[in-house]
Amino acid sequence: MRRRDASAGRRGNVLLGRQAECDALDRLLSAVRVGESRSLLIRGEAGMGKSALLEYVHDSASGIRIARASGIVAERELTFGGLHQLCAPFLDHLPRLPEPQRDALGTAFGLSAGSAPDRFLVGLAVLSLFADVAEKEPLVCLVDDAQWLDQVSMQTLAFVARRLPAEPVGLVLAMREPCLQSDLAGLPQLEVGGLSDSDARALLDSVTAGRLDEQVRDRFIAEAQGNPLALLELFPGSTPAEQAGGFAWPDARPLVNQIELDYLRRVEALPAETQQLLLIAAAEPIGDVALLTRAAELMGIDAAAGTPAEVAGLITIGTRVHFRHPLVRSAVYRMAVPDNRRNVHRALADATDPQADRVRRAWHLANASAGPDEIVAAELEHSADRAQTRGGVAAAAAFLERAAQLTPDPARRGTRALTAARAKYQAGGYDAALDLLNAAELSPLDERGLARSKLLRAQIVLASTSAGAALPLLYQAGKHLELLDPGLARATYRDALSAATMVGRPPSGAQLADVALAVLGAPPGPPPERNELLLSGVATVATKGYSAGVPVVRQALDAFRVDGILGEEALGWLSFASHMAPLVWDFGNWSALSAKLVELARETGALSVLPSALHMLVSNRAAAGELAAAEALLAEAVTIGEVTGSRFFAQYAALVLEPWKGRETATRQVIEAVTREVALQGEGELDIAAQWASAVLYNGLGRYEEAYGAAERGSEHPQELAGPTMGSLIELVEAAARSRRPVRAAEAAQRIDEMAQASGTDWALGTSASMRGQVNDGPAAETLYREAIERLERTEARMMLARSRLLYGEWLRRENRRMDAREHLGVAYEMLSQMGAEAFAERARRELQATGEKVSKRTAEARATLTTQEVQIARLAGEGLTNPEIGSQLFISPRTVEWHLRKVFGKLGIVSRKQLRATLLEGTGAMA
Repeated sequence: MRRRDASAGRRGNVLLGRQAECDALDRLLSAVRVGESRSLLIRGEAGMGKSALLEYVHDSASGIRIARASGIVAERELTFGGLHQLCAPFLDHLPRLPEPQRDALGTAFGLSAGSAPDRFLVGLAVLSLFADVAEKEPLVCLVDDAQWLDQVSMQTLAFVARRLPAEPVGLVLAMREPCLQSDLAGLPQLEVGGLSDSDARALLDSVTAGRLDEQVRDRFIAEAQGNPLALLELFPGSTPAEQAGGFAWPDARPLVNQIELDYLRRVEALPAETQQLLLIAAAEPIGDVALLTRAAELMGIDAAAGTPAEVAGLITIGTRVHFRHPLVRSAVYRMAVPDNRRNVHRALADATDPQADRVRRAWHLANASAGPDEIVAAELEHSADRAQTRGGVAAAAAFLERAAQLTPDPARRGTRALTAARAKYQAGGYDAALDLLNAAELSPLDERGLARSKLLRAQIVLASTSAGAALPLLYQAGKHLELLDPGLARATYRDALSAATMVGRPPSGAQLADVALAVLGAPPGPPPERNELLLSGVATVATKGYSAGVPVVRQALDAFRVDGILGEEALGWLSFASHMAPLVWDFGNWSALSAKLVELARETGALSVLPSALHMLVSNRAAAGELAAAEALLAEAVTIGEVTGSRFFAQYAALVLEPWKGRETATRQVIEAVTREVALQGEGELDIAAQWASAVLYNGLGRYEEAYGAAERGSEHPQELAGPTMGSLIELVEAAARSRRPVRAAEAAQRIDEMAQASGTDWALGTSASMRGQVNDGPAAETLYREAIERLERTEARMMLARSRLLYGEWLRRENRRMDAREHLGVAYEMLSQMGAEAFAERARRELQATGEKVSKRTAEARATLTTQEVQIARLAGEGLTNPEIGSQLFISPRTVEWHLRKVFGKLGIVSRKQLRATLLEGTGAMA
């Protein structure tokens, strides 16, 4: 989009045909100059001028510091590679970062040794690094060819882009269409299309020497379809015959390949040594001039061989190596014959310091190998371990996959393929993992290898398909592992039982029984004893009935609460325990264990566990009536979903929270989102949960016929190990009783009482009493309601307590005991209003009015004026956390925390943190 000389291709300082795009970029720069943050994704087909627009930003950014990076095909598997390019100029700022962030980023970049860094901590470190650099001068980061960034760098930059509200930092990414990066969804976008015919003619005229035949020009413009790079680079380089009359055969290949072919023709016109030097530069992705020089010397190429390429405008060799355009690099590398590529990678491997950069040296060695090579395969395997330590799961997977390909021994190849498959699975590459798994199973695996292969296949199906499909595979894998590895077999059965609770409907009953019987008949696993106790207790519930197994499960839960739980291996068991606690009506252990699980998942960076852990804690806090705290946790789950691209558990957590708030539109939207997930995954539990959510919503709104229909559907497959089914039974009692279905209400109340008697907790017995109160009359009903309130007041189950007071008050009003009704309805109204349970609170208000009490709707509380993130920050600040501590937990910078707190203080009319907690407590009661 520029002419070949510096002044062409512009009108003033604006790129030809790109006035609107340049205006948008000017606005971005202006915002950054005055201390605001901005992010922008520039999208367009190859050659549309995205790189030129980045150059426009660079040239226009007076008073702003620029950092640059470029995605490179050859570097896509090297985790943190793109991020390292961008951050390399600022590494002198590392000592200024908080120690955990400094260590995480240093480990990620290979500057220091350490355990695999938490990916969120790396993101926060990059955010803090940019903020620190921008303290002295605004910063704009430019990233070209973002579609070729490694996945972790892409996720980290998306994370940073969404968390820069108070920093004078801009982030501009250019990405080639089609854009398949879901990580960047939601960022402001600038789509770059083709030039208009008039601008295309002007641009073509600017680079064409002499007069061009009008018909030929029209054909060039039509074929270019407004693509500036095609007009600038391809057509002006056409033959005199083409320009004069268009008699040459038209090239029918895609335009991007034509442009690459044009670059290749220009490369082929260079001396042979220059072409070889360009190939070395194309294969060396980081632009290291010293490394290029060393590799060239090893191949007998003089450093001056690069001069003709620089004169031709194809490359610049300064402090770093830069190609004129990414298509130059791709053309040079893709068109090289395999032997030449291998020779170049061999030279680069020999020129790379094995101590300073062993990982990249191993990758060059792999690309230099023409066939099986055990030495290189072993080196790749070792480098995979190092990449894993640095947090590069995707890189480790790529190294292991290549190691398997290069392994000559079939047995060892199978073992390495199995290891590579597990790494691909951990990185989220399920299809690639299955391909490697299939390859591994064609090799002579030993019995342990075969068993682990079956387990991995089941885990992939569980993660990528459905619990129903994974359940029989997990069962078979557990049976295979019983004699080979009893501990792993027990963990496999644990996951199978969890999958069975997610299926939530037949034919899972028989499958659940099969797994449970296998648990009870298998050899015991290794210590600790609490794991074995929990597993056998759940299996007993599934085989011998709820009352037989619940005491054992509760005993195990007490042990989990008391004992220390450490390490990633403990996460699976703690997750299982947290999931089982509400199913045996143990509110205290549910609160303690789900909070402990979230804490441990955060500490270990277990992204596979943290979203589901947050969902469990959201459910717990909602049942405790702390809807504001639950909403803050939900916001964290949404944050994780944005970064990882997996939004399922955030939607599931929202499904738990929204019905209690009583907002029909928001609840229906969440239900529809989860229902779409059900269509993809086939999880019965999610379908039941959606029905439960509808029943809660409609009971709150007093629309009992609709609540009854949803509750019936949610409880039609009764199973004690499915939480939403139990919840649906509770809603069914109220909906059936209010819609004049006393028999059905009594049946559901009886089922709840059976579980409550087996559990024996105040939560269970209090809930049962509240349910039975609705299906009784006279003194019996009053006695049951009073028992429910007395028992529930001894628990954290404040939502059920408030609803029980509401039900009792409504019953008293129907009995014409208005004064007594006002007492309980008033307390219920106060509790439900403070919680934010708007629909149930409105029910209480209407009932109070019916007693003759004058009640007006509450005005919006102070908290209601705060955004979700402001509530999070206010709550944590009120608990005494510092700005850096808050930033670390919420994955934002301390400066952003300060910026939000200023807004919170202004909205609440306070001036200090000392006033904050008291103000929030006074306003809601839900922030305690």
